[in-house]
Amino acid sequence: MPAPELDIKRLPRHIAIIMDGNGRWARRRGVSRAAGHEAGAKSARAVIEACRELGAVEVLTLYAFSTENWRRSKTEVSALFRLLSKYIGIELDSVDKENIRVMTMGRIEDLPARAQKDLNRAMARTADNTAMTVNVALNYGSRVEITDAARAIARDAKAGRLDPDQLDEKRFSQYLYAPHLPDPDLLIRTSGEMRLSNFMLWQLSYAEIVVTQTLWPDFRKRHLHRAIAEYQTRQRRFGGRRRTR
Repeated sequence: MPAPELDIKRLPRHIAIIMDGNGRWARRRGVSRAAGHEAGAKSARAVIEACRELGAVEVLTLYAFSTENWRRSKTEVSALFRLLSKYIGIELDSVDKENIRVMTMGRIEDLPARAQKDLNRAMARTADNTAMTVNVALNYGSRVEITDAARAIARDAKAGRLDPDQLDEKRFSQYLYAPHLPDPDLLIRTSGEMRLSNFMLWQLSYAEIVVTQTLWPDFRKRHLHRAIAEYQTRQRRFGGRRRTR
């Protein structure tokens, strides 16, 4: 099926993706889970390139490793972070040349030292890039994020830096991990699962959700365009009534 025509004037500013299905993709092919993650990394590259081509997508957030993923085997977790470092080494020159900024969201300080070093190098090198932001959620969980925000608010209130009576949604959001990013307009989840998996629960309050049966390692530009086309059919009300002409 060919990719649909898109209305370039109605592209989502911020696309978030729950990249699901690497394990199932590997199992169906009789290969290792590490091979599935390697294939998934190629999909991430394809989607970044596709968003950059569209021009008006300002932020792409990729859910790469959750706080719950530490429950996986040590072998798989180690392979994931080796793959992260490998692809930073391979792709950083290209990402920087394309004027893409790299940032992370999550408890990065708990990642392996090599991964932290490589991520910090990527973020420092691309910090001034302005064409698009690729935000990678690593060691991320939304409940942890909200708990960390509440803890920071309590500290500021105790120290007299914050009047609790002045706390509203806008100010609360400033305590989240990436307060300068716009909330996602579109959430894409691959592999057909119908759940948020503890991902950006605050920020996704009014996002349009598109679920595709495609496993993440098979996800490419045409699948992204189909998801955006579906998004463009939606009437976004943000809790209000649809306006009549």
